[in-house]
Amino acid sequence: MKRNKKYISGENVFQVVDVLLLTLVSLIIIIPVFSVVMTSFVSQSEIARRGSFILIPEKFDFTAFRMLWSGRKSIIRAYSNTMYRVLLGTSLQMLMTISFAYGLSRRNLKGRSLITKYVVVTMLFSGGMIPGFLLVQLLGLYNTRLSMILPGLMSTWNMLVMRNFFMAIPSSLEEAAIIDGANDVQILTKVVLPLSKATIATIALFYAVGHWNAWFDAMLYINDVSKMPMQNLLRNIITATSGISDLEMDMTLVETTPPTIAMQSAVIVISTLPIICVYPFVQKYFVKGVMVGSIKG
Repeated sequence: MKRNKKYISGENVFQVVDVLLLTLVSLIIIIPVFSVVMTSFVSQSEIARRGSFILIPEKFDFTAFRMLWSGRKSIIRAYSNTMYRVLLGTSLQMLMTISFAYGLSRRNLKGRSLITKYVVVTMLFSGGMIPGFLLVQLLGLYNTRLSMILPGLMSTWNMLVMRNFFMAIPSSLEEAAIIDGANDVQILTKVVLPLSKATIATIALFYAVGHWNAWFDAMLYINDVSKMPMQNLLRNIITATSGISDLEMDMTLVETTPPTIAMQSAVIVISTLPIICVYPFVQKYFVKGVMVGSIKG
C-alpha cells in the first residue's frame, strides 16, 4: 500500500512539474507577441516614459493604426500581392510536389534510385544568388510576380516526405484499384490522396507560411513597389523611417506622428494576423501530419 502511495505521489509531482514547464514555455512564447500587440497602441509620450517593452498601455492610442488606415491603398495592394503569391504559389507547389512524389513512389519506375539521388543533390548544392538572378532575368520573369513563385516551385525535403508517405500506403489498395480498371491518375486521385489528407494539409501549411513570410526574393527580383508583397512593405517600415512614405499616408488624419516602435508593431500585427487566423482550421491535420511515421499500425 505504501509503494502505491509513493508511486501516485511521484506521478503527481511529475504532472505538476510538467504543467509548470509547459506554462513557462507558453509564457516565453506568448509574452513577446502580446507585448508587440500592446505596443502598437501606445503614444510617443508613453514610449519615452516607460520604454519599448510594454504589456499594458496606460491609455490605448490608435494613432499608428489611423496612420496605417490613411495608407490603406498601399497596404491593400501589398496584401493582394501576398495573397496572389500564397494562393497561386502554394497550389503550384502542391501540384508539383504531389506529382513528383507519386512518380518516385512507384517501385516499377525505371531509374527511380538515380532520379532520387539527383533530386537529393539539389538539397546540398545550389547555383547561388547571382546565377539565380541571371536565370530569372533570362526567363523574362524579372519584375513580375511570378518571379516569387516559379524559381522555388518545389521543396525537395517536402517532396521526399510525401514520397515516403505514399510508399507506406499498402500496395494491396492500389492492386485492388487496378483490378477495378483504374489508371495511375485515378489511383492517385481516388486512392492515394484521400489517404494523405493530413500530410497534404501539413505540407500545404508549410508552403503557405513560407510564401507569407518570404521577402528576400521579392527584394532581388522586383523593383516595382506596386508588385511587392506585405512583408517587403513591413521591412521598409521597420528598417527605415523613410519607408513610411511608401504608404502614401494622409498626415491630416492623425494629430501627432506615432512613435516608430508603435508604427512597427502595428504593421507587424496587421501582417501577421491573417496567417495566425488560418492556423486553427488546419491544426488537426497539422498534428496528424507531423506524427506520420512515428507510430506503426
